[in-house]
Amino acid sequence: MTASAQKKDPVEVEAKAAAAEAATVARDEVLEQEPKADPSKDAVAKLEKTSKTAIKDAKKSWHDFNVDVWLTPFNSIEFGPWKRDRNRGKSRQFTTDMDVFAEITENGERTGVLGYRKEIWKDATGMDKRLVLKLFSDTLNWKASMDMMLGRSVQQTLAAGGFPVTSFAINTSEDDNLICVERSADKWPLLPENFSFFIIHDGEPRFYRFRRDYINLGGDYTLIDQHGEHVGHIDGAILTIGGRWRCKLRGDHIDQRLLQVMKLFTGMVSFNSQARRHVKHIARDIRDGRLKPTIQRQEADLYMNPRRIR
Repeated sequence: MTASAQKKDPVEVEAKAAAAEAATVARDEVLEQEPKADPSKDAVAKLEKTSKTAIKDAKKSWHDFNVDVWLTPFNSIEFGPWKRDRNRGKSRQFTTDMDVFAEITENGERTGVLGYRKEIWKDATGMDKRLVLKLFSDTLNWKASMDMMLGRSVQQTLAAGGFPVTSFAINTSEDDNLICVERSADKWPLLPENFSFFIIHDGEPRFYRFRRDYINLGGDYTLIDQHGEHVGHIDGAILTIGGRWRCKLRGDHIDQRLLQVMKLFTGMVSFNSQARRHVKHIARDIRDGRLKPTIQRQEADLYMNPRRIR
């Protein structure tokens, strides 16, 4: 082959260069027409995936605590010289008739105690007899109160034809709203009782109920949410003299207000049968005209209109 033949034809070289340039331009136009990935959508998808994983993990985790009822008043909270006076100095919610009857332990350490107003429950009669429970921290800082609303209880009991419907109002340090826990009148013989309530979370109500277990030996209740899922449990021990409950709440429902409701409700279980009998007798005596109904001032304050002129 001659040297001139080995040299590339300038025309051919220029043609190939023009074709390559045209192909590059065409490819760039096609790429420009293809939809580009939206970074915000990728971030949202990643966040949703992370949230779903976190919720799934939370459902697998549980928060546990125990409620142990003391048999005697000889405990570190009340026993000792001037102990009650010092307790009242720590919190004005610790009234002169406050009797601490149970402790709450979490991870093996005491984190709180439960007390009730002994004078208006053990010593009072008629509509002056009312159950008031209070939850304190281990250092006796007030956390929440659970008041029997006797007026509301009698109202509902009379409407239910004498079936005892106990109603309670819970006031927590974590919330500006009252949480009303009420026994359901829709109960058939031999079937478990239910106590319903709701908590407002970011403006949205979340509904719950405590349902007594079908096989109930030590005061066992299951906490059920508005979707019918079991999100908590109160398991009463059988072989105890005072009372001991092992409680748990599912991780995705952990809320300080809900935990306080569970702790107070567990304490109320010790008084549940007495409270039912009391409301039933009061409603019957009012119906038959043997008792003139009255409302204590502390309970009347809980019924007051928040829009009243002050």
